[in-house]
Amino acid sequence: MVAPYCDAVDLNLGCPQGIARKGHYGAFLQEDQELIYKLINNLHKNLPIPVTAKIRILETKEDTLAYAKNVLSAGASILTVHGRRREQKGHLTGVADWGYIRYLRENLPKETVIFANGNILQYGDIEKCLEVTGADAVMSAEGNLSDPSVFAAPPPVGKEGREYWRGRDGKGGYRVDAVFRRYMDILHKYALEHEPPKRRSLFIVGDDESWLHDTEARDGDHEEGPVRKKLKQDSANKRSTSPNIVAVRPHLFHLLRHFISRHTDIRDTLARTSPSDMDGMEKVLEMVEKRVAQGLIDYERTDGKSIEEEPVPKPKSQDKEPPKDEGANNDIEPEDDPDSSVATVKACKRPWWIAQPIIRPLPKEALAKGSIKLSKKDKKKQAQEQAATSTTSSTVAIPTTETVNGKAEGNGHTQKVEDELPISDEKDGSVSEPPIDPMAPGLTKDALVSG
Repeated sequence: MVAPYCDAVDLNLGCPQGIARKGHYGAFLQEDQELIYKLINNLHKNLPIPVTAKIRILETKEDTLAYAKNVLSAGASILTVHGRRREQKGHLTGVADWGYIRYLRENLPKETVIFANGNILQYGDIEKCLEVTGADAVMSAEGNLSDPSVFAAPPPVGKEGREYWRGRDGKGGYRVDAVFRRYMDILHKYALEHEPPKRRSLFIVGDDESWLHDTEARDGDHEEGPVRKKLKQDSANKRSTSPNIVAVRPHLFHLLRHFISRHTDIRDTLARTSPSDMDGMEKVLEMVEKRVAQGLIDYERTDGKSIEEEPVPKPKSQDKEPPKDEGANNDIEPEDDPDSSVATVKACKRPWWIAQPIIRPLPKEALAKGSIKLSKKDKKKQAQEQAATSTTSSTVAIPTTETVNGKAEGNGHTQKVEDELPISDEKDGSVSEPPIDPMAPGLTKDALVSG
């Protein structure tokens, strides 16, 4: 069915969502290695194009290696490995373990093509991932949704042009209005198969600002009254029926997450706009372009002070913490704490008009914040372990990991996986994903997504 229209078919064995559990596919097939072999082998034998597969790591490196060998022996041409376990999703996402991918690289035949997945938040993380894992390439999923420019190298200083912005501190990124505009042009040209509308050049400080004031009055008229009603009626007659644009609005909520947490009026407009209403989406783009232009003007006018914000708050500590080890350093700053996302947030933080990753708090932070809760059974277990900690510090398990700009590293401590990843927040054992609720205040504070 799809073979004549693509270069390869990929089997995603890494989906951890509840719908995959109910449908028995994705990562919920990993216990049935015989079925996985049959699926891949059947495609390999009967398709004229290559078959590839993506998996998640298992409990141990040895089990993961056996899993990878099964997939490859079935006929997969490329193996993509997501360095997270199946339960690591939602508030339990945590950090991908690149060490597992490195283990596969060192223990599989040299000719095996491996793609690494997980912890790709910024362009610089790509080289780090390739160096640490020894993988042949990198795949990005959620990180690419929130920042589609993640694979684009920053231009040299002085060569930024109109799409890229660089601040006084030397940090920068591709502008959300530029990425949004490119996204819309792709939809027009390839999904709807017509030429994109002609657009003015993206605004940079020094350009004529009259268009900003020309649209202000019109935007105000559209907020209420007959004009808005007429626009709604007109756009209803121009809606597209293409199935290729169903996911447009969720994509835009990812791309604009930082932007709309500040400009809630545009968030509300986007929420009311149907993905099939391309005129409405163009209107949202126009609002974004105008707001970005004003942000750039304010930045220059205030010598950069317009984006000064409160420092990243320190995560709350958990109640009933284990007794402190007198010989340990208990005064670790959040930036140096392997169980804190503060350092990653600081490294990735950019002004709201820049496309940037959305950083989810690490599991222990989510637990302290109340986003996830321990069951009575786990609370009892935690109390027992805390009591044991006061007399002995011997535990057996896997190394915990820490992240520095998206890189997973062992910190030398040992701890059980179930201790590191609190239980699910749903009765069926799955994890509820943070909803993309356009009407929820503080969207980026309470429902963060990892890369």
